Amino acid sequence: MLSLFSRKNKSEKDLTLYTTIKGILGKKPKNLDLYKLAVQHSSVSKDSNERLEYLGDAILGAIVAEYLFKKFPYKDEGFLTEIRSRIVKRESLNGLALKIGLNKVLQFQTQHKHVKHMNQSIYGNALEAFIGAIYLDRGYKFCTKFIINGLIKPYINIQDIIDNHHNFKSVLIEWSQKNSKKIKFNIIKEKGTKHNTKEFTSQVSIDDEIVGQGIGFSKKKAEQAAAQKACVLLQILP
Repeated sequence: MLSLFSRKNKSEKDLTLYTTIKGILGKKPKNLDLYKLAVQHSSVSKDSNERLEYLGDAILGAIVAEYLFKKFPYKDEGFLTEIRSRIVKRESLNGLALKIGLNKVLQFQTQHKHVKHMNQSIYGNALEAFIGAIYLDRGYKFCTKFIINGLIKPYINIQDIIDNHHNFKSVLIEWSQKNSKKIKFNIIKEKGTKHNTKEFTSQVSIDDEIVGQGIGFSKKKAEQAAAQKACVLLQILP
């Protein structure tokens, strides 16, 4: 209630947060404490946004998955998984957090050791926590509208994501080289004959641990499918 938000009762920081949240959502926050927690990094308090981040990650993934499922009724699981992964990848969430102005109210210590290691993900993590707060504050339906109308439609060009095709095998090999990992592709199954279209199953392993398996009508396509699965698992989609 706005009447509870007089300057006599609330700090300037709370008033700034209240105004920012209202501007982002287009609605007044019902429970400001949820949003205060969402923008509080572990570098400033033991009561950090990590639990809300966990919740928001799950909610965001479910809403984006449902949105894509309805938007592309004839696309297979691999396509839907790839597009969802690109939408919710850390770099994308970092950018979205900055675009909606969440960075203006995020609280963290720039010299804290955890922040130094997480500076590439701190804003994206906060956005997930923010989504968790929205869900608890206003429910799933409102949260869905916010993600679709407040994040995806104005800031994410899904067609560009679709058109921006990548060589997943190259991406995976480059990642393995940068991280000094041993990568290996194996064709583990062949079905069919020359007169009947052959189907290949490829398996990719990193440091002898299997991280992806894919099927294709050529060895190359099977390896690409396996590499894509691995990229999704490792969260290294370009």
